[in-house]
Amino acid sequence: MTLTLSHSRLHSLSALVLAFSLVTVGIVIAPAHAAKDKAAEDRKDKRPKDPREMQARQAYAAGNYKEALDIYTRLYAEKLHPTYLRNIGRCYQNLQDPDHALSSFREYLRKAKDMPADERSEVEGYIKEMEDLQRQNAAAAEAAKPAPQPLPVAPQPEPMQPAFVVQQPAPAPEPVPFYKKGWFWGVAGAVVVAGVVTGLAVGGVFSSKSRCPAGFTCTGN
Repeated sequence: MTLTLSHSRLHSLSALVLAFSLVTVGIVIAPAHAAKDKAAEDRKDKRPKDPREMQARQAYAAGNYKEALDIYTRLYAEKLHPTYLRNIGRCYQNLQDPDHALSSFREYLRKAKDMPADERSEVEGYIKEMEDLQRQNAAAAEAAKPAPQPLPVAPQPEPMQPAFVVQQPAPAPEPVPFYKKGWFWGVAGAVVVAGVVTGLAVGGVFSSKSRCPAGFTCTGN
């Protein structure tokens, strides 16, 4: 027997099969999504609510990052929940403090074991942004350093000059013996000449009698 289906019946059958398939897939997929959402809720519910969290979120939303940072820091010190580390890192990130932000984000990645992949990727993006800012700050600080100056050359000390110069008296000339003086020999020569002349005069050399040669008789004029 040949089974013949009309076009309308065939279309109805296809729609029924499609609807059945969608229902079946929905039954399979729905529990998976429910389980994922339940895990996320369980992860959030591990941290009891604290009224200070709302205060910190309000401060962060208003741009008061320092106030929010102080609150999150106290909460982490009390509860040690890793989520506070992420919030602390975000506050430092907005305060343009890459060193502390990187420390908080990296510590958060180490301690948040059940973090979803998309959240981990988001935090890793924050880390890359802070590393870039860290390098920019280092380059700006290096460019701002003054150029090294050559070492100054120490001046050579000048010789000490006395306040005044004492003139030493010239040495006194040695006394010349009187027998070496010219006046001594002049006097001595005069005495000798005077003695000779006196002796000649006493001897009659200068007498008129002495003018006659010996053996002759001279008459006076």
